[in-house]
Amino acid sequence: MGVVIIDGSTVRDFVSDEAQFKKSVDERFAALDLNNDGVLSKSELRKAFESFRLLESHFGVDVATPPEELSQLYNSIFEKFDCDNSGTIDLEEFRSEMKKIMLAIADGLGSSPIQMALEDDDQNFLKQAADLEASKISSAS
Repeated sequence: MGVVIIDGSTVRDFVSDEAQFKKSVDERFAALDLNNDGVLSKSELRKAFESFRLLESHFGVDVATPPEELSQLYNSIFEKFDCDNSGTIDLEEFRSEMKKIMLAIADGLGSSPIQMALEDDDQNFLKQAADLEASKISSAS
């Protein structure tokens, strides 16, 4: 387990590094595309968000959200990603929405640094942003 410190500029720099951001998002998309058909279905996206447990906990404490409410939330997220209303999410739609989400996180963080404890093998986007910043610092030395 390791601790990283990030702020909005860390996240913004990660998104601005188009090659690295695209590679990271494309890898995540491929991992979520369970049937390898090149698009994400509602169930594939839902499984991804369920694994993040963003909607089932509040500051790490489990909360009981009624299943119908969870379904509405997941459907709303899917509709946000499915920009062309095709019923699936293609790679371009996924990239576009992930960029918006990451920039919103950057805006929310602003210049206030936060500490995050992460597993060493965790490859979430915020850890990748911190790793990219660390690599720039070490190569400048």
